[in-house]
Amino acid sequence: RDRLAIRGGSAGGWTAAASLTTTDVYACGTILYPILDLAGWGDGETHDLESQYLETLVGPLAEVPGRYAERSPAAHADRLTAPFLLLQGLDDVICPPTQCERFLARMEGRRVPHAYIAFEGEGHGFRRAETMIRVLESELSLYAQVFGLNPPGIPTLELTK
Repeated sequence: RDRLAIRGGSAGGWTAAASLTTTDVYACGTILYPILDLAGWGDGETHDLESQYLETLVGPLAEVPGRYAERSPAAHADRLTAPFLLLQGLDDVICPPTQCERFLARMEGRRVPHAYIAFEGEGHGFRRAETMIRVLESELSLYAQVFGLNPPGIPTLELTK
């Protein structure tokens, strides 16, 4: 655990967030443009193309709403104990930033070191070179702080507690 991190984007962001909120396996994690609230996502918070994915993966929302809550990282944010970095595009129509905001609201007062960086003009997945550089430097800084590393030339990511 002392040397293990998890990271993922989109559905992988769900995996990272779900793992961080339901286990104590990791020292830290990076969550990129994630699905954090399955019920919200399945109930219209994404565009039509993805809106029915969860019907086959989780089951019909109307029939198994408890399963959606059980599998939503946002529902378990109060269990998260490891430092994390949450990265989100503000123009993301697939995994909207409102999910990150709700997740962070549920984390309030928990004193878990974390950072949230939201990028103007970025959607689902990051495209701009300056965004990708900031993402990678921020992620490296998180790992450096947690694992006691000292990478030269990397700005220190300020973690909120």
